[in-house]
Amino acid sequence: MSSPRSAGLIAVVMVMTSLVGGATAGAAHGDTAPRNALGVVPLKAPANLTELRREAQKAFKGIEDANRTLKARQKQFDALQKQVTTKLTQLQAANQQLAKVRRPLSEIVEYVYQDPTANGMGAFFPTGDGTHPLRALSDVNHMVAGQNNVVSDAGKLLQERERLATEAQELRAENLLQEAQLDAEIDTLRTRSAALVKSLTRALVKLGVKVNANNRGTGACDPTRVDLAAQFPNGLLPRGYLCPLPQKGEELRADAAIAFADLNVAYKQRFGTPICISDSYRSLSEQQAVYYQRPGLAATPGKSNHGLGMAVDLCGGVQIFRSAQFNWLEANSKRYGFIHPDWAYSSPFEPWHWEYDPKVGSLL
Repeated sequence: MSSPRSAGLIAVVMVMTSLVGGATAGAAHGDTAPRNALGVVPLKAPANLTELRREAQKAFKGIEDANRTLKARQKQFDALQKQVTTKLTQLQAANQQLAKVRRPLSEIVEYVYQDPTANGMGAFFPTGDGTHPLRALSDVNHMVAGQNNVVSDAGKLLQERERLATEAQELRAENLLQEAQLDAEIDTLRTRSAALVKSLTRALVKLGVKVNANNRGTGACDPTRVDLAAQFPNGLLPRGYLCPLPQKGEELRADAAIAFADLNVAYKQRFGTPICISDSYRSLSEQQAVYYQRPGLAATPGKSNHGLGMAVDLCGGVQIFRSAQFNWLEANSKRYGFIHPDWAYSSPFEPWHWEYDPKVGSLL
């Protein structure tokens, strides 16, 4: 039998399932509006590339956090499942014990009804064998008392069986509810993250970024994949993890490329021309070439931020220290996650070198 609590848990699960299903059905009919954990409340649309990138990464991080929570709770689920198994084992034992204590009572009833000489309880009285009637009556009273004990024990075991069955059902319902809640949250975050990445891709294309240049795949500009990109050695990032910039032939890691494209929009509004780039991502072989061509002015191959896809060398006036372009970038670039590192002010002096700082970018 189910308790009100377990029935309520199951009802909640069914409601959540229907809500998530409704959100999925809406997406299938072209409804891509962001939704909350229950898939019903629209969220505010990001206003620009940087905000889109941040929201996409935030949603993806939510997926990772929820998956970690799911793994952590899986241990709790396993513990609960062990409790369920224990309860069911106890329930089986209770049923066996119930059958055992019922057997004497059944035998008494069977004897009374099957003995053709029995007349009520008269069969238990002697009929000429010399047994004293009081002794026989005492035996009957003893059996009746035993019968009452059996009935009492059977009632207690029935109650225990119902209690164990209810506990097992509630544990199952609790497991189901927790799994449904996490699954709904992960599905919602995954849907939102995918929608934001698609919006980012469309926005980059409108800015002239050839997202799939050289058949690298649209995933190259997916900011949720930057952790995967970070696993590759410096200067050895596959093309599929490098997002093209608006300037032909230049590329950076996805989060840096998106931030730069947004910075480029603001720069163009201020100066009327896009940012001039002389260099961006450098493969390991390119780092080696630059290192030998410009000794003392390039990082040791394999240690340059250019090899991580997070640094650019700029021109068009930016390379001139304290020019209008340099000063504007110095004042505004952090709003887009780019910095002019401290070392580049003096050792070596490189006013043209700018880097994307993920820590700064994550705070935007």
